[in-house]
Parts: sequence; structure tokens; C-alpha cells
Amino acid sequence: MMLSNLQNSLRQRLYLPFHFFSNPRQSSSVIYIRNQHNCNNISNVYSIPDDIFTSSPQSLSNFLLQCSQSKSLSPGLQVHAHVTKIGLLEDSTIRNHLVTLYSKCVVFGYARKVIDESSQPDLVAWSSLISGYAQNGFSREALLAFCEMHLLGLKCNEFTFPSALKACSVKKDLVKGRQIHGIVVVTGFENDVFVANTLVVMYAKCGEILDSRRLFDWIPQRNVVSWNALFACYTQGDFCGEAMDLFQDMVRSGIRPDEFSLSIILNACTSLGNIGQGKKTHGYLVKLGYSSDPYSANALLDMYAKVGHFDDAIAVFDHIAVRDIVSWNAVIAGCVLHEYHHKGLQLLKNMINSGTVPNMFTFSSALKACAALGLQLLGRQLHAKLLKMDLKHDLFVTAGLIDMYCKCGLTKNARVIYDLMPDKDLVALNALICGYSQNGGESQVLSLFSDMHKEAMGFNEATLLAVLNSAASSQVISISEQIHALSEKAGYLSDIYVTNSLIDSYGKCNQLEYATRIFEESRIGDLASFTSLITAYAQHGKGEDALKLFVKMQELELKPDSFVCSSLLNACASLSAYEQGKQIHAHIVKFGFVSDVFAGNSLVNMYAKCGSIDDAACAFAEVSHRGIVSWSSMIGGLAQHGHGKEAIHLFSEMLKDGISPNHVTLASVLCACNHAGLVNEAKKYFETMEDLFGIEPTQEHYACMIDILGRAGKLDEAMDLVNKMPFEANGSVWGALLGAARIHKNVEVAQRAADMLFVIEPEKSGTHALLANVYASAGLWDDVAKIRRRMKDSKVKKEPGMSWIEVKDKVHTFIVGDRNHSRSKEIYAKLKELIILMRKAGYVPAVETDIHNVGQGEKELLLSYHSEKLAVAFGLIVTPPGAPIRVKKNLRICVDCHTSFKFISRIVSRELIIRDINRFHHFKDGLCSCGDYW
Repeated sequence: MMLSNLQNSLRQRLYLPFHFFSNPRQSSSVIYIRNQHNCNNISNVYSIPDDIFTSSPQSLSNFLLQCSQSKSLSPGLQVHAHVTKIGLLEDSTIRNHLVTLYSKCVVFGYARKVIDESSQPDLVAWSSLISGYAQNGFSREALLAFCEMHLLGLKCNEFTFPSALKACSVKKDLVKGRQIHGIVVVTGFENDVFVANTLVVMYAKCGEILDSRRLFDWIPQRNVVSWNALFACYTQGDFCGEAMDLFQDMVRSGIRPDEFSLSIILNACTSLGNIGQGKKTHGYLVKLGYSSDPYSANALLDMYAKVGHFDDAIAVFDHIAVRDIVSWNAVIAGCVLHEYHHKGLQLLKNMINSGTVPNMFTFSSALKACAALGLQLLGRQLHAKLLKMDLKHDLFVTAGLIDMYCKCGLTKNARVIYDLMPDKDLVALNALICGYSQNGGESQVLSLFSDMHKEAMGFNEATLLAVLNSAASSQVISISEQIHALSEKAGYLSDIYVTNSLIDSYGKCNQLEYATRIFEESRIGDLASFTSLITAYAQHGKGEDALKLFVKMQELELKPDSFVCSSLLNACASLSAYEQGKQIHAHIVKFGFVSDVFAGNSLVNMYAKCGSIDDAACAFAEVSHRGIVSWSSMIGGLAQHGHGKEAIHLFSEMLKDGISPNHVTLASVLCACNHAGLVNEAKKYFETMEDLFGIEPTQEHYACMIDILGRAGKLDEAMDLVNKMPFEANGSVWGALLGAARIHKNVEVAQRAADMLFVIEPEKSGTHALLANVYASAGLWDDVAKIRRRMKDSKVKKEPGMSWIEVKDKVHTFIVGDRNHSRSKEIYAKLKELIILMRKAGYVPAVETDIHNVGQGEKELLLSYHSEKLAVAFGLIVTPPGAPIRVKKNLRICVDCHTSFKFISRIVSRELIIRDINRFHHFKDGLCSCGDYW
């Protein structure tokens, strides 16, 4: 009963009535078929001989066979009507040919009706039906038909099993595949090579590679099809290395490869980028006579193009007699992949001229080329062509259009395309988000991501990377934290790129604790993660941590790149770590980064800030392509070292070289004029910078100009310039004015500047110290006391003077009166010795600069133990005779220390290089490079 119900149910599937014209003997008839499947490769109009309907059953059978082979449905229907009328439908041969015809023409309702109306349908008819289902993608129907046939008691053969197993492969139905495998074994067909080959494919397609290989090994008589089946499965499963090993085994076993074997192995070589094996396979193609096979030629072309052997790819392409769309797409895609964008677009033009119509893959490559070259006009033309071809809604092409417009800077056009998409997908969204990120549209990125997240569109690592990049650029820490939480929840913290982007984002947002924690917890330790954290440390004043991390990186034997070296040089510059900077320079030479512009610029900056302007000049001379950063670094370095005239000369050379200055360059030029006391030159540059270079003066330029006028004693001009500024003066402007007032002991100007600074920068102790210094130099001790009380009441703490000196890769720090150093006794003894020698040479302590209201003797003692003096004394003890001593100080050097170092430099015959908060002082032979103008 159950069997009968199942059979009735199965027979109702895909059952369609026949519809014929009334006269089946028409010599030329048009027959329209109602069927739920659209088949474009069948003949609906066909002429048949007039005598076919008077032919013998054998002739009718032969004619139906011809119809099956040519998929000629119309004459077959007419013959079907005729044999039904004359009672020949029970002829098994005619019936089987009809089933085969209908199955090949995808008219399964008719095929089923022929089977169902037959008194004794045989295995051939069922096999034809199952094969038709399987070959046309109706895997479910194929398996149901196989089940029905099996329940009817028909024994399967070597033709039925492959079709059923193919259906299992397509559906990835391992359960049914195993069941059919059982029937194969029971019926004794497991040794049939065709059935065995299909079993190998079925298990591989269902993910059971080991079972597939075991079955392959059990095949007693393996043929080339057997090997091809396994090659294809391994290659499609991304086991390309194993596929190539199998190919060698096949050749050694004496099996001759065919064109399909070689095409599959070429695809494996492409995936692995194995050009050596690819060339060997090319040799097989030529030797075995398959070089003209279109599939093999296209696979060979694709392999050469994708591995970057472009001359070979072009040679193969030129020898293809009939180039199809696959050939053109392979060579164009290869060009774009290896950044031969102009060549790719030229080939596109040639392709169109040859009469081959581009498809979406062609346009995708062309759009990538336009994106890389920034070809807006051609990109728009391709867009118009896509609209005409009605490919505008293809997701692949749409994402390419969005990417092209974004990389051409047309983010508005990209957004329009995205908004018009009927079904938005993640690829297109990522293209738009990345486009906004690359074009400075951080706010759009964050807004788009927020909207996307609300709509539950999903995301992947590409989305997270773009959003983190925007969060880093805009320094929005809250977004970084949210992406961090989202990444952890979605399991993306194991992704190396996401983790490195989080480190970079936190680093740029000055959240070094978070960045360090992610770095340590991830345990990835690749070059990118080290680079991100080292750069963050260097940018935020953690130079020592950056250098320690570099040591750890060396322990892991990670080869640095130019970006790491640049960041480390910046760290050395901030620390004035000259010796360590030279070591990084050695790494740059060792790893071949000498010609790298970023490394070269960082070398110039490092040597300049570490006090060696000569080394900076040598590094500048070696920069091959000097840009504005190179020139600005050298000009700024010369200015900081007091070589004002040389800096201005270099600025003139830069202009002759055709490089336009930016605001940083002009600030360095004004700084050079300032340190050299070149007031008139400074006025000329300041007053003409907008007319000559199109750069409006900023707060920094005004502050520099006011400092120049103030130092030169032109306080009235400086005040007048402050009043004429087009914007409210900031702390740097009033600070410059206060510094000038201190030099010239102008109490009135100092008070006004200090009052403004108390409002703008109330937390800074330097304002109180400078104003107190002005009062002290004028003998106004009551006012000095008021300043001290004000600092105490407002809880403003005076920044202590600190100095650093680097000796043998170790930085030693000193503060005023410091006795914590392990060699303090030697340091103070050396100082005492130097003071005696200085006094004999005419040194007089500048006690008037000390703001402490104490006796002269105590003031002299306090001046003697300033941090920079302790650092210099230590340097004299631990460095070899004649070696220059480099000291960095966090505040401006005081008058007494400046005077002392001039004496000491002559007494010990050493160069003392002191870098204070404003500039470098090179003391040599009793003179300072600043000319006592600082």
C-alpha cells in the first residue's frame, strides 16, 4: 500500500499534458510546448521528410535517435504522435528514444508521461530520465526518480549510478551518496571505472577528501578520467599542492595526461603561484599536442598572467587562434592584477575592435584600472556602457563602480550608485566605506557604519578595518572602543589585520595603555603590530618604550621595514638619543632603505634634533627625491642650531629647485631669522608670505615674528603686531611677548602678557616662573613673593628643571641638586673642580637671575647645581677625552649655565651641545653658536 502511494505521488510530479496540432503529417510544422522550464538550445522549428510517417519501426527509431542527438524537439513530438496513433509506443527502443529526447530537451513532463504510460518501462528509459535531471541541475528530481526506479525493482547499471551520484555531488547530499554507494557495492559495480570515478567526485564534493582518496586508491584499473576526477576535487578544495603531487604520480604510473588533466594542473599552479611547475605543464601541452586546445590555452594564459610572467602571457595570447571572452578576460585581468593598467585598457580597446563583446568580468577589470589611474572620464564612459548593457544591478559590477568613483575622488557619485542599489550587499558597502575613509570622509564612514549596524546588514574584517582607520584619523576614542567590543563579540580579534588596526587606532587616539594591552594579549608579534605600537610610542613621547619594543622585535628576528626605522628615528630625535639613532641608521643601511624618502627625512630630523647638524647635512645630501618634508627638516635643523644665514640660503635653493614652501617651512625660516637676529629679513618673509606663496600667517608665524621683534628690543612693534592680528592671540603669542619682556626687564609688558596667559593657560607654571624672574631682576621681591603665593593657592606646581645625557645606550636623568645618581660624589667633585678653574678664568656667577630671596652665597650654591651642569660634569667623567657631550634640557637654559658652559668648553677643550626647549647651543672654545642671542 505504501509502495503504491509513493509511486502515485512520484508519478504526479512534473506531469504535463501533450498539445499537438491536429495534422501530425505536416512537412514543416511549428509546435509550441507548455513547460515550466525554459530551454534555449532546442529546435522548435524543424523540417522532416514526408515519408517518415510511412517508414518502418526501425527507421522511426533511428530518426528519434537523430532527434535526441540534435535536441530537435518538434519533429520528435510529431513522430511521438504518429507512433501513438499506430500503436508502436510499446516498442521499447522507440519509447526509450522518446524519453531520451524529452530529457535532453528538458521537457520532463513528457518524459515522465512516456514512462508512466508504459506497461513495462525498462532501465534505459529510467536511466535517460535520471541523466537528464542530473545534467540539467534538477538534482532533487534525479534522486527521487532513482528512488522510485529502485523501489520498482529495476536493477541499476553503470550508466544509472553516475547520474545519481552526480546529483548527490551537486546537492552535497552525503547521506544519499553513501546509500547509493551501498547499492553499488551490493550490485557489484564498485570496480567499474566510471562508477568509481563518480564516487570519488561525490565524496570529494561532499567534503570527504580522505574517503575520496581511499576510493581512488581502490580503483583497480584507473584511467585518465579517474586521475582527472581527483585532480579537480583537490584543486577545487584548495589542495593544489596535493593535486600537483598526484599529477606527478600519474605521469610516473604511465598514464598519459589529456587536455583536461593539464588544464586542471595549470589552475593549481596558478593558485600556488608555482611558475616552475607551470612551465613544466606548458611543456607537456606542447609535447602532447594540446597547445591549440582552447581550454588549455586559456588556463595557460591565466597562469602566466596571474603569476606575473606577463611576456609569456602575451606570447600565449598571441598564439591563440580564436580568442574567446575567457582569453581576453584572462589577459586583461592579469594586466590589472600586476598594475599594468594602461596595457589592460589598451587590450580592452583591442578586444572591442575585434568584435568580442565585454562581459561583467571584463568591465570589473577595466573599472579597477580606471580606479588605479584616476581616470574619471573613462570610468564614466564604462558606467554608461554598463547602463546600456543592463548590467547596472550586477552586484560585482556595482561594487567596482563604487570603488572606481571613490578612488577618483567622486564619493558623491559613489554614494548615488550605492543608494540606487535595490539589494545592497556587504561588498558594495565596504567599497563605499573604504572610499570615504581614503578621501577624508571620516564622519560619513562612522555614520554609514552606524546605519548599517542598525539595519543588521552584517560586517566583516574589511568593514572593521575601514571604520578603525577613520576612528584613528579623527581620533574618536569611543568608536575605537565600540569596534573593539564588536570585534571581540564577533570573534575577529583573532584576525591579524583587525588586531593591528586596533593597536594603530588606540595609538593614534593616545590610548597607549589599551594599545599595549591588545599587543600583548594578541601574541601575534608580526611586523605590522610592532610598527603600529612603536609608531604610537614615538608620536606620544614614549621614545624609550619604542626603543625597548624594537629590541624585543630584534629578538624575534623580525626584519624591520622603512616605516619602523622612521618611527624609531623619531623616537631617538625626541630623546636626543644620538648613539641609538646611529644604530638605527646602521640598520637602514644594512636593509637597503638608504634611498627610502621617509627614512631619509627621518634621518635628517633625528641628527638635527640630536645635536649633529653635520650628520643631518650628510643625510640630507643622500636623500634622492627631496620633497617639502626633506627641505623643511633641514631648514628647521639649521635654524635650531643657530645657523640662520645657512637656513635662509637653503630656503633660496629650495625655491630654485621648484619646491613650494608650506606653513612649516616658513615657520622654520622665521625661526632661523629669530635665532640669528635677522629682524629685517624676518619682516620681509612675514609680510610677503601670502602674496608670494599663498600662505596666510598662522598663530605660529605671528608668535615667531613677535618673538623676533621682542628679542630685538622692539617691544612696541611687537605689541602693535599683537593688536593687529586677525584672530585672538593664543598662548604661544603671549608667551613670546613675556619671554621678550623678561630679556629686556620690561615689567609692564610682562604683567600684561602674564595676565593673558593666566586666563588662557592657567595650569602652566612657566608663566609664573618667567614673571617672577622679571620681578626678581627688577628687585621687586614683594611681587616675587606674591607670585609664589599665587602658585601655592592655585596649586600650580613649578615644572622642575631636568636634563638628560645618553651614555652607551643608557639615558641618565638629572634634576637640580640631584644626589641620587650612583656616581654623585664624583659628579659633585668634578663640579667643584670646574668652578675653581672657571673662577680663575674670570667666571662670575649670574646671581641676579636667581629668583630665590636668599643671600648671595646660597644663590651661588643653587646655581652651581643646576641639572644641566650635573649632566655635563657626568659626561666629562664617563666619556673619552675630546668626545663631544650632548645634553638635553626640558626648560630654557639659564644665563648662568650658558656663561658657565662657555668657560668649561675652553677649559676642557670639548664641544658641549645643549638642547633646551627652544634651540641648540654649541659651546666650543669659549663661544656659543647662538652668539649669546637666545
